Amino acid sequence: MRGGDLISYLNEKGFDSYAASVSPFGSAWDRACELYAQIYGKRVDYGISHSKTYGHERFGRDFTECPLIPDLTDDAKLVLIGHSFGGTAARMLAELMAHGDEEERKAAGDGDVSPLFIGGMENRIHSVAAVTCALNGNSSFDMLSDPDFDLKAVKVPWWSRYFGRRMTNRLQTETDGRDSRDCADYDMQIDQALLLNSRMGTLPGVYYYSVPCSYTKKKNDRYVPEKGMEPFFVMRSFQIGQYTGTTKGGTVIGPEWNRNDGRVSTISEASPFGAPCRKLERDNLKPGIWNVYPVYHGDHMSLQGGLLHKRDIRSFYLDMLSPISSAE
Repeated sequence: MRGGDLISYLNEKGFDSYAASVSPFGSAWDRACELYAQIYGKRVDYGISHSKTYGHERFGRDFTECPLIPDLTDDAKLVLIGHSFGGTAARMLAELMAHGDEEERKAAGDGDVSPLFIGGMENRIHSVAAVTCALNGNSSFDMLSDPDFDLKAVKVPWWSRYFGRRMTNRLQTETDGRDSRDCADYDMQIDQALLLNSRMGTLPGVYYYSVPCSYTKKKNDRYVPEKGMEPFFVMRSFQIGQYTGTTKGGTVIGPEWNRNDGRVSTISEASPFGAPCRKLERDNLKPGIWNVYPVYHGDHMSLQGGLLHKRDIRSFYLDMLSPISSAE
């Protein structure tokens, strides 16, 4: 990030801030379990039922000697900010902390069960902020498996195919050896994302924020990337900007999905479909409803500080945390 480390900067400004690190390819469930263990200093427990279903070990790394937040009490309230799929992981963590999981409780019987699957901890979550998050899924995953859409027919700059292949190859080869249904890519397919939304409700006592992004402009009834978009995203942006179709589950992906940030359709980043939402009112924030920021002018990595095109994002997050910290 241009201008120094964001976490250090926010701490200097008086915000007690920490950065978690979870599996880069894990599902929303796995990431939520890892987040919980890191934050509260426990051993990662993915659950008996979940681990059996997806064929991996029940337990992961042990954080009992190195919690992310030292001396964290049960009275402390967490502000969870997640970029991209990190927003989905944060939502899943909030859901499990609030309601736990009945299937995991049954699988454990009278045995040991993680407090995360017991629930009853909604009061520990202050807010969830999803930044450029595919809250309703990512149409590019459906596009790639749609036999009726010809990717090669979409005209793109020649150099964008090179950068696009580099990113695609990296994502396809580094899968962490996990079950294909227990991955972020699976959870970001539109049908699966909508299924997750049916499970992850909007908790009445939690403040929700979303930051949708766009770095495209409309041209001939389609959207094309603006000059300055990260070169890794340009090819995919052209393709998302022209794609329409129907998911295997019957969800129609219409022209309203064409506006994008290079990786995700802007419409998917605003709020979960059907969830209570409204435009952000900084002086009148409400819990139990998605407070939607104005569309940020930037590509998918802009609010992470950029890749090849660096951005200083310190002022954005300082501006974001100011009203969040003032919300009761």
